[in-house]
Amino acid sequence: MKTMKMLAALCGCCLMMTAQAQQAMYDLVWEDNFSGRTFDEQCWSKIPRGGADWNRHMSDADFLYEVKDGNLVLHGTVNNGKVPQDTARFITGGLFTKGKVNIGYGKVEVCAKLGRAQGAWPAIWMLPETGKWPNGGEIDIMEHLNHDSIAYQTVHSYYTHILKEKNNPPHGGTGTIDRDGYNTYGVEILPDSLVFSINGQRTFAYPRIETDKEGQYPFGTPYYLLIDMQIEGSWVGKANPEELPVEMMVDWVKIYKLREE
Repeated sequence: MKTMKMLAALCGCCLMMTAQAQQAMYDLVWEDNFSGRTFDEQCWSKIPRGGADWNRHMSDADFLYEVKDGNLVLHGTVNNGKVPQDTARFITGGLFTKGKVNIGYGKVEVCAKLGRAQGAWPAIWMLPETGKWPNGGEIDIMEHLNHDSIAYQTVHSYYTHILKEKNNPPHGGTGTIDRDGYNTYGVEILPDSLVFSINGQRTFAYPRIETDKEGQYPFGTPYYLLIDMQIEGSWVGKANPEELPVEMMVDWVKIYKLREE
């Protein structure tokens, strides 16, 4: 019996060592702890307004962007004449690293605390530096809706959006979060899969598969990061102005490069 237990323990150790040996190794290449008085314009730019649900309320108004107490704070609010020349009912702040900081294969982690309100839609996500959407792909590291106690993590591409192949393999998952505290949202971008996590716990993975259909795994090209405090949209629904303003607090961002063996 003792011999059997020892063999079982040895087998367990070997399996653990094998799993550890197969884990991807990374080198930290960039981080931002927001320790200054404002965000670093060498790394970040304000997201311009567009016509999509996610960016139709983006504004460059300075009061929507703060760096205080070691946090980047992005605000979303009812306009109500705060920006007189802007006719948008809501205005929100968002930053991206487009053309400034990007990563191919690697890992991205963002520690953030999310404000809650009906119609609030904060997001942490990634887009390719080149390539038309959705062909170039999209990685949604975190999206949060309203007062939910979960966060959504999703993959978009020509394969999922145009060909509607959303279940082979499943292109999204969810994970429980602390609604009132900070959570760390992450994704590993690997040659064979995207691996998502919340607070260090794996939530789901999206693998590269063998298929004759177009655009299943366009990932690994340089991607930039977007962090934005969005309001309203066809997915999140209508906002309740009485629950606004809302804010998103980002403690830190870390980007790692996949170590080449």
